[in-house]
Amino acid sequence: MMPEALWTARELADVWKVDVDDAFACHGVSIDSRTIEEGDLFFALIGPNSDGHDYVKMALDKGAAAAVVSHYVDGADRDRQIKVPDVFGALVKLGRAARARVDIPIIAVTGSAGKTGTKEALRLALDRDKKTHASVLSYNNEIGVPLSLARMPRDAAYGIFEMGMNHKGELRELVKLVRPHVAIITTVELAHGEFFSSVEEIADAKAEILTCMEDGGVAILNHDNPHFGRLKKRAREAGVKRIISFGTAPEADVHVLRQVMHDTCSCVVADLGGKVMVYKTGMLGQHWIMNSLAVLAAVDAVGGDLGLAGLALAEMTPLKGRGKRHRIFFRDGSEASFLLIDESYNANPASMRAALMGQSQVRLDHRGRRIAVLGDMAELGEDTEQLHAGLAEDLKEAEIDRVYLVGEKMKHLADNMDESIYCAHFNTLDDLELALLADLQDNDVVMVKGSNSSGMFRLVDRMLEMAAPNIKKAVSA
Repeated sequence: MMPEALWTARELADVWKVDVDDAFACHGVSIDSRTIEEGDLFFALIGPNSDGHDYVKMALDKGAAAAVVSHYVDGADRDRQIKVPDVFGALVKLGRAARARVDIPIIAVTGSAGKTGTKEALRLALDRDKKTHASVLSYNNEIGVPLSLARMPRDAAYGIFEMGMNHKGELRELVKLVRPHVAIITTVELAHGEFFSSVEEIADAKAEILTCMEDGGVAILNHDNPHFGRLKKRAREAGVKRIISFGTAPEADVHVLRQVMHDTCSCVVADLGGKVMVYKTGMLGQHWIMNSLAVLAAVDAVGGDLGLAGLALAEMTPLKGRGKRHRIFFRDGSEASFLLIDESYNANPASMRAALMGQSQVRLDHRGRRIAVLGDMAELGEDTEQLHAGLAEDLKEAEIDRVYLVGEKMKHLADNMDESIYCAHFNTLDDLELALLADLQDNDVVMVKGSNSSGMFRLVDRMLEMAAPNIKKAVSA
């Protein structure tokens, strides 16, 4: 039995005011011909480096129900091409229509770090209660948000949308589409400093998520963050009806009463506005305890089941590039191995500190060492040198034993490292890889992180693909 159509031809015709063949319905929405599934609606978006029209025939041949185009593509089934004046504009209109046809609690998530993880935790927490739709991966920009909206089923009970930005005004436009009832700002830190003159400007840009909320809305804000007061003021100015703070201080509406960190989980006793809750989270690090507070505050705000949410947090495991762990064995016939912590999805000073603190939480076995492998952080503006050098204190606090650095910007950190920590800097990832793999010992704990432009994910992939001669196999820990 086929599931209910995501969009019927008649609905698409009404949204776009065009003639559409009534003989089809679509069950998904895609902008990538490589991942097309049967029944998808394919949007032939035109980007700076590619034109989706070049892949219309491929998408239709793979089973797409129809393709949205700005001009007909020769050689592809004309009856299954829906011509519109602007393909991207059509996607935005479909996202807006998807939002208009549901009357359910909508949650938006932004912040300088922790957006995707918090969104995923919310999805799991609410989906245990009722059908929940959420953005996939990090679809949080001008294309990802309308795409995520357009994919929202008509029978969803909750909707969760991640929103990112690197320029002033971006979130203001995205929130007009999403119109959330609840908005979470995980934290405000210096990220995308190349496009902002101060962290205060970043805080104001994050606060744009509060400017178009339904029914006054609920803002969930990090009480521990230095910019909490500024965000609270912006929420009041935006007419937000209710503000919920979360953090470690008793003054926060949702706060930690007690916490214990273990190798594979963190156990928490929290006060949720007068309700005491005991739970654990499978995501490691102090920042994840903070994120879990925001998640539970949001679940409570939309009337979700807190008990089920707590169970979901316990079962959550780190995502690829965001703390996922792998046990990698050496090819020497023994059981010798090291732990690889993959934090390779992007980086800024805040997420670097969080990753290092998470690594420091891992208990070392006999003679094991903590090794941090770090690549350049991008988009930090004129403070780049200072912010890279400033990681030296974080490495020392996290009790890191050895540091491997790559990239021009990381040279600033290398020049400022404490002499008690072994540090090696390389110009290329290949050179770093050779030196790192030659140095690894049994029970080492290796954490890899850097901005996407630094390519640290490639190092992780090569290690997992057994590219090095001294590695036997990799298995998820």
